[in-house]
Amino acid sequence: MIHEKIVIEEKNDQESAYLLTYFWEESKELYPGQRRPAIIICPGGAYQMTSDREAEAEALKFMAMGYHTAVLRYSVKPAVFPQALCQLAKAVSLLRGNKDKWLIEEDKIIVMGFSAGGHLAASLGTFWNQPFLSEASGLKAEQMRPDGQILCYPVITAGEFGHHDSFRNLCGDRYEELKDELSLENQVTADTPRTFMWHTVEDSTVYMENSLLFLQALRKAGVSVEYHLFPNGLHGIGLGNELTANENGRGIVRCCEPWADLAGKWLEREFPWWKGAQV
Repeated sequence: MIHEKIVIEEKNDQESAYLLTYFWEESKELYPGQRRPAIIICPGGAYQMTSDREAEAEALKFMAMGYHTAVLRYSVKPAVFPQALCQLAKAVSLLRGNKDKWLIEEDKIIVMGFSAGGHLAASLGTFWNQPFLSEASGLKAEQMRPDGQILCYPVITAGEFGHHDSFRNLCGDRYEELKDELSLENQVTADTPRTFMWHTVEDSTVYMENSLLFLQALRKAGVSVEYHLFPNGLHGIGLGNELTANENGRGIVRCCEPWADLAGKWLEREFPWWKGAQV
């Protein structure tokens, strides 16, 4: 495994960003020359922190399915929009630009996000071809384009069902100015990448209406989407099993545990990695 810490942006503790890679190494015995899709994981944390419960365990889970994975520890409060978004854009560009070094399929780079990290991932999915992001990041649209997105109980809206702390942390003093623009149900177009998304009915922190609003917008724009709504589970459960639970067992929700395998099946269909795969 190629496990490296790559600095994306170096400032103070809260505003620095780095990428932790979990890449398959080249093997002459196993699939020589095999290029793989890559998944960049954005943990949640209300744009105030990045959660350990939505990071390494998920990276290893999806690496075990055959994908290159990486965890982006992006800037949080007091950093404000679009700093974290530019960092994710640069992470996508980094992987695409090093496709030969790391044997990455350049047209199969997926962003995955949890909660506020889901908002970050979906922000790149909706803003990747907008001029303001090219200007802010110094990248061309094709360099930072995500080819797919996996959104896990994502923050989407600043409206009636919004998680307003996330938006206040993200926008800072520009909250009133930016909240509608950064309500991503308003930003979906036909250029938004194909999407896998899940949520729980019991989530009382980031209400399921967030993902439902995004689902409706994706459908209206004609974007391919797979959506799962589970009956139980509070917010921030990660994989839904012991690997992402706290010491009191919070986060073990068996009915939600299949989400990762369902996402794996979606990836197999949409982004197959094995060169002998039959789709």
